[in-house]
Formats: sequence, C-alpha cells, structure tokens
Amino acid sequence: MKFVLGIQPNALAYSMTTLGAGMMNSIFNFYYVKLFLNRYQISEVAFHQAQVVFMIWNAINDPLFGYIQDNSKLACCSRRQFSILYGAPLYALAFLLPWFPWKHYEEGDWLSGLHLIVALCAFDGLLTFVLLAQCALFAEISTRHESRLQLIKYNQVATLIGSTSILFCGLISDNMENFSNFQAFAVLVAALATACMCYTGKYSTSQYEQLEVLTENANLENGDRVLSWSSVILLTKQIMTEKNFLFFVTMNFFQVFHLAFCNNFMMIFVDNLIPKDVLSSSIRSIMYGAGFICPQCLVLLSHASLKKFGYYRIILFSFYFEGVAAAVMFFLGPEHYYLLAFYLTTNMVVVQASFSLFNLPLADIVDADLIKHKRRSPLSSMVFGTNALFTKPAQSLAPMLVVTVLNQFGYENLNNEVAQPDPSLFLGLHDAMFYLICLVPLCIAVVQILTWTRFSIQNSHLTAVR
Repeated sequence: MKFVLGIQPNALAYSMTTLGAGMMNSIFNFYYVKLFLNRYQISEVAFHQAQVVFMIWNAINDPLFGYIQDNSKLACCSRRQFSILYGAPLYALAFLLPWFPWKHYEEGDWLSGLHLIVALCAFDGLLTFVLLAQCALFAEISTRHESRLQLIKYNQVATLIGSTSILFCGLISDNMENFSNFQAFAVLVAALATACMCYTGKYSTSQYEQLEVLTENANLENGDRVLSWSSVILLTKQIMTEKNFLFFVTMNFFQVFHLAFCNNFMMIFVDNLIPKDVLSSSIRSIMYGAGFICPQCLVLLSHASLKKFGYYRIILFSFYFEGVAAAVMFFLGPEHYYLLAFYLTTNMVVVQASFSLFNLPLADIVDADLIKHKRRSPLSSMVFGTNALFTKPAQSLAPMLVVTVLNQFGYENLNNEVAQPDPSLFLGLHDAMFYLICLVPLCIAVVQILTWTRFSIQNSHLTAVR
C-alpha cells in the first residue's frame, strides 16, 4: 500500500524513530564530553569512574532488553511498536539530564561525577530499550533485500533531517557558548523527538505480527513463550558460535570505537589544532553539522551502488578509504589547516555513513540463524542485543583512553587556565592530538579490513541467505 505521493507508510513510520533518535543522539554524543570536561570541570578520576560504570551498564542492558523483548508476555516489551511508544517519553527525558546541572559545580566536584553516571546510564538504557525494538523491527518488517534497502533509504532521509540538529544547535548556541540557548534548544528537540517516535509506535507493522493475527495457534504458543535461563544461554551460544557473527562483532567493535572517537572529540581537536582566525565560529558550526548531515547524503547517493555491489563491498571500500586518508594526512602534517579540517570532516562522514549500513549484515545474520536452526520466528532482539553486548563498551573505552592520553600532555591544565595560555607550552599536546586523529583511524582500518574480508555473507543483494 502506498500514499498518494508514493510514500510507503510502513517505511515512513519506521523511519520516524530514526528521526527522533537522530536529533537527540547527535547532540548528546557530540556535546556531553566537552560539557563535563570544560563547563562542569569534572575530574579525570570521576570521568573514568563514570565511564567504567557506563561501560558495564552499556554491555549488560542490550542482551537484557533483547531477552525481555523477545520473550516477555507484557505487550509493552514483546511488541516492538509498544516498546517504542511507551519508551519514547522516558528516552526524551533522559536526553535532557546532562544539560541541566544539579548545582553550580566547583572544579572536581564529586556531584558532577554522579551527574555524569546518572545521565549516561539513563540515556543509554532508554536508548537501548527503544532502538533495540526498532532494530528488531528492521529485521522483521521484511526478509527481502529490496525492502530492506528501501528501509535504509527512508532511514537515511530521516537521519539526514535529524542530524541537522547539530548544525542548528551550534548556530543558535554559538557552539554551546550561549548555554541558556543550548538548554532551550535541547528541550525543543526532546519534544519533537517524542512526537516522532510515538508515530512509529502507533503506525508501524511487521510481517511476523501480521502472521500471528491470522494464526490462532500463535496465541497458544505464546503462552509458553518465556524461556528458561538455560534456554537463553543455549540460544546465545548458538548466536555467538556463528563465525559470521563473530567477524561482524569484531569489526563493529572498532567501528563503534571510531565513531565515539569522532563524535566526542572532533570539537576539542578542531578548537586546539585549528586557530580561530582560520575558521570562524559559524564555519565551525557548519563543519560540525556537515559531519552529521553528509553521511546520510552519501548513503542516499550510494543507493544504486548498494543494489549493484552490495553492502559488503561498500563497507570494505570505506575501510580502505579511511586508512589511506589517515596515512596521507599523517605525512602532510598538522600545519595544513584547511586540509586538516577537510580530513576531520571527511573521516567522520565516512565512518558514520558506513556504520549506517550495519543493520543490513545483522539482518542477514538473523535470517541465516532463523533458517539454520529452523526457528518459528527470528531472534532479532537477541542477535542485535548480543552484538551490542560486545560492541557497546567501545563507547566508553574511546573517551577514557583519549582523555587519559590528552591529560598526559597537559590538556587538563589547558582546560583549567582562566587566561589564554602561551600556545608554545602545549606543542606536545597538539602533537599528541594530531597523532591521535591520524594513527587511531589508520590502525582501526587495518584491523577492520583483516576482519571484514572473512565475513562470508557477501552477496545477499543477489541471492537469499540459504
């Protein structure tokens, strides 16, 4: 069924959650590290403690929610749409937590550390609950490659629109310098995101739910659907012993690390490596916005290539591109400011764009698991949740490692200076930053190429998974 304008209603409904989540996630990931380090002046110890707690919670909540959503009798958990509908308002409230300090924080205030722990855990918990349901919906709306490409297309348009929140936030708040404007914009984004995700909850459908409506026996089977923990362990073992799943998870771990590295530190690197008289505040805002907007444009433009070559080759090409670009920038050096700005933006664009395709291989893994083990319905949430169990810790490891390295070269002292320090005192810090932005992507690209080339589902765009 189509609307008058040729819009697929189910794909539109699915993508509205992407729109709402994209608006919030872009702002949260891009600004929270700088907010707590620079404005709230959190200590390095408290920052690391918060990231360790977050890393543990981040790893646990995905398989936990995956198990609940695949096996719960409660409609708000077992129905993907209801999980999104009821989780959306709480998700939006969690998004607002970091932007409103609990008091005026002094330097190294312990309360700022607690604030960071609560903000990270609450936001990620609700993000996981809502987006895990959406990821499962992606695998369950259709098993056809063409239909999934259509979902990706709608998804990228939604992400494109949602990621403009970074651009407008930067322009309205002067890159968080005007904090009251930043807070007001965050509240507006939270309200819009809630409305978008509730649309998904009310209007999206999946083929498996439609099948259960027509099949009376499904209700009887659902009565005994809750699995014992031994069954959960067995199912998880079956998922984790699949070679393709292991190769994908390894590759995805480094992609998540790379993505967190770009999102959390791009603004800090630009502020320190590129003089303000070279790039004005408005140009920087546009540059940051481009880092989130252009990936979606790139994926949309590559739609024909995805049909022709498949996601496997497109993702592999992105790894080669990242490695070559990092090597070239390293040999050119940090004094080419415009090239450095272009490299930072391009690197972020390619990493985000390739990451946007990762639901395709995961959906193929779900299909292969369904066929291999002759399951009645796919273990979509468990596959996506188990993947997150091993990849989400990279979101915490990236800021922990980078902050540790930067503080070894005086970043904490630079941040605490009231007067503008002599730049010559921080040449070692600037060198460390430049090495990080070149060597981290280069090393990650090498590992990803070695891992991804062993992934065997390479032609699902041509044939169905057997």
